[in-house]
Amino acid sequence: MIWRLETMNDGGFEGTVLGTLVMPYCSGVGNLIFAFMMGTRGGPGSAVMENTLVNNITNLTLLIGLPALIWGLSLSPAGRKKKNAVQESHVNRLSLMLTLVAGLFFTGVVWALGRDGRLDFSDGLVLVGMFLFWQVFHVFEVLKTNVRQNRAFTWTLPVDLLLLGAGAYGIYFSTDWLVEWVSRTDSGFLSQKYLGWLSGWLMVLPNALLALYYGWRGRPEVVYTSQAGDGHICIPLCVGVFALYEPLKVPALFREALVLLAAALALHLVLTMVFKGLPRWLGAVLIAAYGVFLYQGLPR
Repeated sequence: MIWRLETMNDGGFEGTVLGTLVMPYCSGVGNLIFAFMMGTRGGPGSAVMENTLVNNITNLTLLIGLPALIWGLSLSPAGRKKKNAVQESHVNRLSLMLTLVAGLFFTGVVWALGRDGRLDFSDGLVLVGMFLFWQVFHVFEVLKTNVRQNRAFTWTLPVDLLLLGAGAYGIYFSTDWLVEWVSRTDSGFLSQKYLGWLSGWLMVLPNALLALYYGWRGRPEVVYTSQAGDGHICIPLCVGVFALYEPLKVPALFREALVLLAAALALHLVLTMVFKGLPRWLGAVLIAAYGVFLYQGLPR
């Protein structure tokens, strides 16, 4: 996946656009497939909501905090501040701030629609429609950027998309097998009771790989946007997809988890605006916050 993403990075998708538009489908396709499977098979909607909340909170705390603690996540250009580097850094920060604001908006809409304890078909239409509009907006941003820079997509783009699609096909079968396996057990940690949490952790592994890889490569803008952008796949898309099949009853941790998610998004927005990145010591704070979330949220 990283091999083809790097190729796409050189062929018309750059920086924050790569992290916001392309990577979420690669790393978040497992969550989307899980929501589709639960919807078509009459699975528990609470597991889908737990899956999405665990995924998003892990992205915005642990998977941003860990690279920040190891390498630092500064969005300011390193070394001599050439005019082009400063301008690109400023554009990346603006794109990241837009992504974070969108995450806050989507979280707020899910909270508003779910205040009555459920999300029905009409709510699902609203959530899926919002996501599609957000993606169309980014597609036009890519096209405008390529026109301004007199660039075009490379001929390998269809091949890249086919290879990524083959990976998604494999994820479908592996997710199907894992869900069937866990659902056959009624007791213990690897059981139906923890299906939402287990699937959320499993499907966050691609995000962890991307965060650590691009943190090591010194691409903090991609680390940031890949994690924030992946959250849009879960909220609102995965939640909306399930609600199109049957009403989704919100779980017990719904309100507290959304508050933590909104707080993390707001924190990253302020840090991006004021400090132009995430200081290392705050990376440790985010990791600790994730530990508190696990302690408070996991069923006893």
